[in-house]
Amino acid sequence: MNVLDPLTALAVVYAVMAGLMLVLWLMDRWTRNASVADVAWCIGLVSAVAWYAWSTTGDLERKILLVLMAALYGLRLGLYILLNRVIGKDEDGRYQHLRRKWGSNERIVIFGYFQLQAASLALFSLPFLVVMQKVSPAFSLWELAGFLVWIAAVVGEGIADWQLGQFRSKSCNRNRVCRDGFWRYSRHPNYFFEWVHWWAYVVMEVNQPGWLLTWVGPVGMGWALLKFTGIPWTERQALASRGEDYREYQRTTSSFIPWFPKTR
Repeated sequence: MNVLDPLTALAVVYAVMAGLMLVLWLMDRWTRNASVADVAWCIGLVSAVAWYAWSTTGDLERKILLVLMAALYGLRLGLYILLNRVIGKDEDGRYQHLRRKWGSNERIVIFGYFQLQAASLALFSLPFLVVMQKVSPAFSLWELAGFLVWIAAVVGEGIADWQLGQFRSKSCNRNRVCRDGFWRYSRHPNYFFEWVHWWAYVVMEVNQPGWLLTWVGPVGMGWALLKFTGIPWTERQALASRGEDYREYQRTTSSFIPWFPKTR
């Protein structure tokens, strides 16, 4: 096939994902579970990075590494969401809230959310595309350092999700606050490690012309987690369901960056 310039490859990713999200939105009229868009985002990111590796120029070894990094990150997260929020589960509370809030207009709002997912996927695929376009041979010390950051982040997020799942699997913990493992040091360690993950590509691209574009990952994800769909909504839900126990958790435990809990 003809080699595409990076901008064209990025445009193809957005167009395909916008079409896919349209199909999923139409299906949502029956399934009523918008979390499927989150699963599609994860799988779509893996597909986008594989597409970049196939359709654009770049060092083959670096391409293989980035595809593997995207696959292990995206498929783990996508499988976690699929098993915990989609299959046999009620729709996530944030989407139920949107439907109630917008009433007769909820169909348009959910459509906008699905399309926002398509746009954000194209945006967050950009760091992978930028790193692939490096002309220097793989692998520099910066790339190895970035890969170590990636390992720490993906493993950390997986452990945090597992610790929370183990806690919630016990009926005696219903409506109680998890303080096990990483959750003793942060109220949202999964979000913290998710954010750290995006710094890996910033580190891999240090001293390269496209370095500033890789900041899309940590800046965009940091904003989403701290100000938009992450911590604010999760905290409201936790206060509503766990009450004073969660207020005490807020008083003693860091909201994001892990740190030693305060004494009561």
